[in-house]
Amino acid sequence: MSGEVLRLGIVGAGAIVRSHHLPGFRAVPGVKVEAVVNRTRESSERAAEELGIPRVCEHWRDLVHDDDLDAVVVATWPYLHAPVAIAALDAGKHVLVQARFAMDAGEARAIRAAAMRRPDLVAMVSPAPHTLWADATVQRLLARGAIGDLRLVRAFWGGGDGGRRTPPAWRQQRRYSGNNVLELGIVYEALARWVGHATWVQASEHLFDPASPLGPADVPDHVSVLAGLPGGAALTVDLSPHARFGGPNGAYLFGSAGTLVVDVTGRRLTLRHDDGLEEDVTPGPGERGAWRVEAEFIGAIRGTEDVRLTDVDTAVRYMEFTDAVRRSAAEGRRVGLPLIVNG
Repeated sequence: MSGEVLRLGIVGAGAIVRSHHLPGFRAVPGVKVEAVVNRTRESSERAAEELGIPRVCEHWRDLVHDDDLDAVVVATWPYLHAPVAIAALDAGKHVLVQARFAMDAGEARAIRAAAMRRPDLVAMVSPAPHTLWADATVQRLLARGAIGDLRLVRAFWGGGDGGRRTPPAWRQQRRYSGNNVLELGIVYEALARWVGHATWVQASEHLFDPASPLGPADVPDHVSVLAGLPGGAALTVDLSPHARFGGPNGAYLFGSAGTLVVDVTGRRLTLRHDDGLEEDVTPGPGERGAWRVEAEFIGAIRGTEDVRLTDVDTAVRYMEFTDAVRRSAAEGRRVGLPLIVNG
């Protein structure tokens, strides 16, 4: 398929489609975005006109079964991610799913099962983007022992939606967003790139402000997580839009010989040594990553590269983490990871 024109259909036409996916796909030679479907016929037609997409489909099922399309971008609210992605894979389409991979780990595993039934197809998930600039550098510093043995990771996220006090209304409704509270999934995905996946979690959640345009919110607006990491280090994560003026989003990685500070908001890395010296760290040559989701997806379809950010297995693991947080907060106990299916 390396020399063929690839034809894409998009389900959902929200902000990320407009700001990232469409420009990204249109920058790749031999790719055409041919069809779109949104929540209603009217909004689909409006999106097609505004975005220069030739065709409108009546329903997402019509789009995934369109024989003229090679791939489907699933850009809806999470409640439709699994139905659309599974139907598209079963219909022989490559699939790119936006982050907030699914409603819960069960749906995530169902998407993975559909992808495994069709190993000839590419299934990919949009990655957590906020630390792409720093990931390779953080990984290098930890691998070389720049802070000694890792003891504690403390992550704080107070203004993940551009400083807004409340997230978009659909994220406040579990029927649309599932178990992924606030930015928990993408924050954890980024942390796991650096320090590996959690082995257990103990969490608490609170809902301070239930007001929402779509009815009373039932998704917490504050979450605190304590987790265990491979090798015995601890992880704490606090997410709350109520603390949006508390400092930059980011993480402290404390080791036996120093501390690495990752300022996500300011895009700054600082290495603090035990002798009191402090130095700014600049990503080395080739280390500063960037958003290239669309190019990677097309490259994987054409066989010129592998899916790296993010593969379906990684997305399943961050959905298991969000499920474990939800279960721990609801039941008031420590929950082990990975989750036991039906356990």
